[in-house]
This record gives sequence, C-alpha cells and structure tokens, in this order.
Amino acid sequence: MNEEIKRAITEKIRSADRVILCRHVRPDGDAVGSSLGFRRALRLSFPEKEIYSIGTDASDYVGFLGSDDPALPEEAYENALVILLDTATPDRAANPFAFTAKDIVKIDHHEDVTPYGSLQWVEPERSATSEMIADLLFSDPDTYKIDLEAATDLFVGIVTDSGRFRYSCTSGETMRIAGRLMDFGIETEPIYSRLFLDDFGTMPYRAYVCGNVRKTENGVLSFYIDQKTQKELGLSREQASDGLLYMEGIRDCLIWLAFIENEDGTIRVRLRSRFVTVNGLASRYRGGGHDRASGATVYSLDEMEALIAEADELLGEYKKNNEGWV
Repeated sequence: MNEEIKRAITEKIRSADRVILCRHVRPDGDAVGSSLGFRRALRLSFPEKEIYSIGTDASDYVGFLGSDDPALPEEAYENALVILLDTATPDRAANPFAFTAKDIVKIDHHEDVTPYGSLQWVEPERSATSEMIADLLFSDPDTYKIDLEAATDLFVGIVTDSGRFRYSCTSGETMRIAGRLMDFGIETEPIYSRLFLDDFGTMPYRAYVCGNVRKTENGVLSFYIDQKTQKELGLSREQASDGLLYMEGIRDCLIWLAFIENEDGTIRVRLRSRFVTVNGLASRYRGGGHDRASGATVYSLDEMEALIAEADELLGEYKKNNEGWV
C-alpha cells in the first residue's frame, strides 16, 4: 500500500541529519509503541544520524517499553525533520516545538480531518500507526534494520490499538505484520501480563463501576466518576479511564461510555462500541477518533446527559435497521 509515499518518507529520512519523532498528548500504547519502535529502528539503520523521540508526557500503562529522550531546545528543530505519529490534528501534538521544524511528516491511522506537513501518510483502515511503521520498515529491508526491541515496541502498539486483534480494524495484513514481528523472538505472555492483568487494588474501582453503571432503553452503558471519588479510590488518570473496560462484553449493549471528571471541571468522555460507528457522535462533542473507539469532552452533567441520549438514539436506529449484532 502507498509504496510511493513510503519511498518519499524514506528519502526525507535519508536527507535529514536530525529526525525527531513526536506523538499525541496522553499517549496510548500505539503512540508510544510507534515512536519508540521507530526510534530504535532508525538508530539501527542510520547510526550516523541524530534520532530522538520527544514528548511532554508518558504512559504508565506501557512504561515497560522505555522512555523518551530529554527535551531538546527550540533551535534544535530549525533544521530537523519532525515525524508526527498517531496524531490526527496539530493541537494534539505532545511537543511544543514540533511545528517549528524545517520539515514535518504526518503518519497516522485516524481520519485525515486536518492535513498538515509537507507529506501525509494516512490510512484510517489500519489497526494502528505501529502497523504502518512496521510495514514501512519491512517494505525496504535494504534500508531499514529491526531487532527484538523495535519489534516488541511495534507489536505492543498493534496489540493495544487492535484490542488484542479483536476490533474490526484488524485485517489479514495486521496479522501478517504482527506475525513477522513475532518472528524476532517476541514472548507474548510477559507482554500480555503487563498489559492486561489488573492489580488487586483496582477491585474497588471495578466494584464502583459495576455499582454505578447505567443502561439506557436501547442498551447504552455509561458511568460517571468525579474527582473526589477518583482521589478516594487512588486512581491515576489512566486507571480512571480503564473503567470503560469493565462495561464491555455485555450482550445487547453495543455502546459504552465513560465520563471522567478532570481537575479543571471538564469531563473527559471515552466512547467504545461494537458494530455501531460512534466517531460522528464524538465529533459533536469536541472529539473524534476511530469508528468504534473515540474520545470527546463535555462541560457539564447536562451535556453528559445529552450525549447519552444521542447515543441511545443512535443505537436504537442501528438495531432497528440491522441484523446480526446479537
């Protein structure tokens, strides 16, 4: 796919003395996996170049993969090639100097709502940006080198964004690329243990979600957690977001929503679904994302209720006009 774009990206990398990889704020497994995996591969492939991964925040969830490089001064970007990974819009970039660079390339698997940079490689049908990076590396073995570290980073990015290969974005190509990465010697059991096992201390939060979840007439599940309760339960930002996972897998409930109060009083919304497309709904509430995995923001409990009502109407229409959703 997109062989011409991949060749153009490679040529930009060849021509640059300094390459700075950036990703989106509040990074998930794919953002971290793609940036760290690409950094490792580029350092192996171009040892004479300066290769960095720079971000303003990190992710405890995939902290076992390693960390970014220390921040660089603004002048370091003047003659650099910046590659923004997994970042749909400029305002989501986790690097204040990213857009001061000499040249910018966008590599992303979200809908291309806001094109930017001199070159954009965007494939919304891909499971993850990490899948795209692995494809780029595998497409030119004479240029790019991969080792177990790089393969592990990219594999984690694919696994997390594809929901362990369960989401509809998982294609045959996703599985083939993941298999090629595994051939480097990846041990999946330790990775899955780090990613998908809960600490015993999360049990009270699971109980909270189960005790406070609401179900609409058409089968939308939702819960709200305020700052006070988050602190009482000792939840980090990421742990609070994980409450969404406790609602999936309920028969007939095809949309589930988590409403998480931020410190500034706004409410972060996480939307997930089976079969039903929810990114249009998210876009009406200052958000967006993938068809069945999106995020949004609301500013009041009234607005939260309005979003839930819209989700219920959306799901009702879907069930009325479709079969096979169980």
